[in-house]
Amino acid sequence: METRVAVLSIIVENADAVSEVNALLHRFGDYIIGRLGIPYRQRGINIICIAIDAPNDEINALTGALGRIRGIQAKAAYAKA
Repeated sequence: METRVAVLSIIVENADAVSEVNALLHRFGDYIIGRLGIPYRQRGINIICIAIDAPNDEINALTGALGRIRGIQAKAAYAKA
């Protein structure tokens, strides 16, 4: 199965949604290359960056599921190769 490399940028504005975000990331854990989380206390948000190597459908499924959580923004950027 062909995979793509992408980075997901996630903004967490609703602290109550963190457990749901973590559960999703755990579910897709086999595809995740790395994760960086930055608490931005001055703004009351958290920023999460995920590097992923997965089939396109899986990346879209994860990004869509994250985006449906109240208080979460998620976008993906794909490598050309």
